[in-house]
Amino acid sequence: MGRPPTKPVTLKDGFYIEVRNKGANSGIKIRSDNSESMLEAAKEYKKSKEVVVLGEHKKGKWVTEQAVVAKKSKAR
Repeated sequence: MGRPPTKPVTLKDGFYIEVRNKGANSGIKIRSDNSESMLEAAKEYKKSKEVVVLGEHKKGKWVTEQAVVAKKSKAR
């Protein structure tokens, strides 16, 4: 057993969405290279999960901050 990591997590440059189960407090971040693929992934995950569009991350800072929450659509 080693020592636990102490270095803070750094995100790569790109466009991010957060995908989580309904009612959950946290989820996983998914990175895309461009905004079109990010929106396409958000549309796909929206069918079964709750999606938060985080925006663009560049050089350690958030360039665009969008707090768009797309909840699961109820299919009948």
